[in-house]
Amino acid sequence: MNQLEQLKQYTTIVADTGDFQAMKAFAPQDATTNPSLILKAVQKDEYKHLLEQIVRANPQAAIADIIDQLLVSFGLEILKLVPGRVSTETDARLSFDTAGTITKGRKLIALYEAAGIARERILIKIASTWEGIRAAQVLEQEGIRCNMTLLFSLPQAVACAEAKVRLISPFVGRIYDWYKKSTGLEYSGADDPGVQSVRSIYDYYRYFDYPTEVMGASFRNTSQIVELAGCDLLTISPDLLKQLADSDAPVTRKLSQDKQGKGDIQRLVFNEQDFRLHLNNDAMATEKLAEGIRLFCADTVKLEQIVQSYKV
Repeated sequence: MNQLEQLKQYTTIVADTGDFQAMKAFAPQDATTNPSLILKAVQKDEYKHLLEQIVRANPQAAIADIIDQLLVSFGLEILKLVPGRVSTETDARLSFDTAGTITKGRKLIALYEAAGIARERILIKIASTWEGIRAAQVLEQEGIRCNMTLLFSLPQAVACAEAKVRLISPFVGRIYDWYKKSTGLEYSGADDPGVQSVRSIYDYYRYFDYPTEVMGASFRNTSQIVELAGCDLLTISPDLLKQLADSDAPVTRKLSQDKQGKGDIQRLVFNEQDFRLHLNNDAMATEKLAEGIRLFCADTVKLEQIVQSYKV
């Protein structure tokens, strides 16, 4: 039994890609996308027709509307290949706009439902800012399930759980990147700061019986993935899925829902001021959140430019 098959015994595997052809071989349960993945995919010859069809069918549509339809079009193709859910991201430029994020989430769900997809199969991805979490709280109350992304700290995770969001995506690899750059050290296995962050969030959620799902994301190597065996879900790129499938090394459960052995965990409560102060005091989380939003915004602009070139 290869590592991927072993991992599936403990954890739900999610494909992290906009390239739906690449995920076929690994039979994931769910799939996630983001602006960077969609930008990369739409430039491939095998996917250009999706954008061409949308532009041709909606010659007078605004670029923002075409991009929404493009995101949903990719999601619809992915849903043909996975039995579970697909995550579709809101515009990162709305990361500090609660009302705008709510409107965008409702619109994306409406497009999926118009295509005959039940909202239970969709997760709306939103940045884990204070404003994003408040938007997710409203959407969840409307039965629109959310996936909170760009999450780098326990305060963000606690605020998401208190808002009763369906799922969070703590970023393992980007945490690892920050600590490696700032300390000059190499990290591996259980000593990896990204792994430790997800483990602390998972233990906190299980200790206090939060139903919010934890999905480790943004992996740099298979060691990080194997160290989180037992996490609710792990979203993994096709390259790393292949490495797992090609390895027969043993995989054992590392995370457990059992409260025993987790020690005495203090309950945390954050109002807006506390949230912002704790996040500000965490240099890694502050910098990586800001950087992530900037990068997604930049890729969204590039995607708009590609769409504009098709409209000419």
